[in-house]
Amino acid sequence: MKLGPVLARTWPVLAGAVLVGGRYAADSLRHRRDGGHGYALRGADLHVGSKDFLYAAEALTGAPISAGNDLELLINGDRIFPAFLETIDGARRSINLLTFVYWRGDIAQQVADRLIRRARDGVEVNVLLDAFGTAKMEPKLIRDMSAAGVTVARFRPLKPYAVARMNHRTHRKVLVADGEVGMIGGVGIAEEWTGDAQDPDHWRDTHVRVRGPIVRGLQGAFAENWLEATGDVLVGEDYLPELPDADGAGPMQLVRSSAGVGDTDAEALFYLAIACASESIELTTAYFAPRPAFVEALAEAAKRGVAVRLLVPGEHIDKPPVRIAGRAVYRTLLDAGVRIWEYGPTMLHAKTLVVDGAWSTVGSVNFDNRSFQLNDEATLCVQSESFAADLVAQFEKDLAVSDEITGDDWSDRPRRFRAYEQLAVRLRREL
Repeated sequence: MKLGPVLARTWPVLAGAVLVGGRYAADSLRHRRDGGHGYALRGADLHVGSKDFLYAAEALTGAPISAGNDLELLINGDRIFPAFLETIDGARRSINLLTFVYWRGDIAQQVADRLIRRARDGVEVNVLLDAFGTAKMEPKLIRDMSAAGVTVARFRPLKPYAVARMNHRTHRKVLVADGEVGMIGGVGIAEEWTGDAQDPDHWRDTHVRVRGPIVRGLQGAFAENWLEATGDVLVGEDYLPELPDADGAGPMQLVRSSAGVGDTDAEALFYLAIACASESIELTTAYFAPRPAFVEALAEAAKRGVAVRLLVPGEHIDKPPVRIAGRAVYRTLLDAGVRIWEYGPTMLHAKTLVVDGAWSTVGSVNFDNRSFQLNDEATLCVQSESFAADLVAQFEKDLAVSDEITGDDWSDRPRRFRAYEQLAVRLRREL
């Protein structure tokens, strides 16, 4: 699929969305920062591998530092979903599942069947579905789960009298079993996430499974949204047991972020990490449409000698307007020394950041205003050179099947592409 035909089909949508989105935005929370310059790092220089960096992240986000945890990195559906189903099957007391996407396909049925089985065996099973993201889900799955004793709730149902909150979703993807084992990352429950990114019908994504005290943070990310949706406060050993230390995998934090007045925790965290980088940044994101302050942060990192590498979707992106808006800032980034690749084989849906080979994050946060300002998000942060090396190794594999954007190539693109990009930028706040 070439960019030209995609743009030809997309520009009327962009033009209409600019008009509708501008009017709609007036009804949204008035918390967006419109200035081109948003942040400055004040104080002593920090290295992301230091305790001082963790203290700063803890102070900014309120996410406690957790030690004595274990984690495993899972790449693509062929490894993620077996671990996902195994985690469900292993539950003996409780299962909490929160997802933005639950669509269709064999895996959608398999997950429902496993949840039903555990509920019938007496396990407390709670499923929270974002009302917008799961609109394509088969209604029969919900009926079958409910009939088996699964408690199913929808997050912020779409109602005409609550238009303002329609734009604020829970984008979190969290699974917790018995309060002891947790999973988090970018994967939705749908056929698109199965396989091994082998073709455009099977997407590329990253997830992790964790054990140890950090699981209480994942439980909190679920419980916060569950409380809003149902009014239920989940307490007791079935949900919050004593958590003995596991094999140490480095200090961790579970950062959760929600829309509100002012900057979100996700926004503050990502800026802090980028501003503290001294050697390298490897950023993989499914949706790249940053506001000017983050373009400036990446450019400044490159200018001070940090090797900044950015990996974003290519032609197979499921939301072409986001790609077009992101491309509008390529010139600025390239001129600063940032290197940019577009992923080739399929839709790239992973959300990872590695800084200086010492600190990493994996979760649901994209590099756009929707993640930084509009949605509820959750991401796992890990201070570990070993885990960072694993993520960088996967990053290198992804680059091998991606196309690098060079300054000369970018300058030679047709003028009409530039017009589309500027149009898409006007939608950046809602993308």
